[in-house]
Amino acid sequence: MSNTNNQSPAGARPTPRVVILVAEGQARPYNLADIESRADVVLTDAAGLPEASRGADVLFLWDFFSSALKDAWPHANSLQWVHVAAAGVDAMMFDELRSSDVLVTNAHGTFDRPIAEFVLASILAHDKQLHLSKSMQQQGLWQHRELTRTEGSRVLVVGTGGIGRATARLLRAVGLEVQGIGRTPREDDPDFGIIHASAELARHAAWADHLVLIAPLTDQTRKMVNADVLSAMKPTAHVVNVGRGALVDEEALIKVLREDRIAAASLDVFTEEPLPAVHPFWKMDNVHMSAHMCGDVLGWRDALADQFLANLERWSSGQDLTNVVDKERGYVSTS
Repeated sequence: MSNTNNQSPAGARPTPRVVILVAEGQARPYNLADIESRADVVLTDAAGLPEASRGADVLFLWDFFSSALKDAWPHANSLQWVHVAAAGVDAMMFDELRSSDVLVTNAHGTFDRPIAEFVLASILAHDKQLHLSKSMQQQGLWQHRELTRTEGSRVLVVGTGGIGRATARLLRAVGLEVQGIGRTPREDDPDFGIIHASAELARHAAWADHLVLIAPLTDQTRKMVNADVLSAMKPTAHVVNVGRGALVDEEALIKVLREDRIAAASLDVFTEEPLPAVHPFWKMDNVHMSAHMCGDVLGWRDALADQFLANLERWSSGQDLTNVVDKERGYVSTS
């Protein structure tokens, strides 16, 4: 696996030692040979990470939900860069990493359009009663109904990063009215028009026909959709969560759904995954679930592998990395 040529042009770094964390049974990056041609590569699982991380310059978290780096941290005394093959970094972030000089990059940009398309599909499926139609088909029921016009509906998107912006652009293109919720309020945003401050979510929730959650999970966003926010929403409102399950107080959501105080929820992410078999969501007719897959279109793994290789080439040649995460905020800052 080694590249023994350590001669480097001016400005370039010596051949790095790259550790790739792979889960048991997980397929390797398709371009592993190209990575090996640019680095001394060690493949490991979580159990082997403490030993593998000794002397490593770079850690590639191909197993992107792993939190194994925290336990391996005392051994990773040479680590300079961690790349996470996911948009969210909450699963692997911890105080020592956050306060260190180690760079963290992620898969920023890879999932923008696929997740935007999933959000649009969720809104259309709700408005056009596609879930109910399928259920009636399975029961052999023929029942004519009137549907909701999607054009002109109001969508409040919580999270104004790359995925949120791609979602806003797509929804506006098909005639929906969109506003955002983010860290910095503004009234002339090119994608959202109006962005309200995160602290004002409950105040503006009543405006929305669809509340779309795309924010990263941080200490500030955990359970930001709580009982107060849900109680402020219209009885016809629809919640779409494609961010992280813990953005929502699930007990409060279950309560308002059971009491018909909002109409429905389309959920791709959950506080516990896989969702336990005893969880109430499974048997709720007004909850529509998918298995944390909203951005995973065909070819997504290859795109993630290509993204790491491109950044590795930048690293090796002494260039600045792309998609550097603001470790205090927990995401790539686009401001």
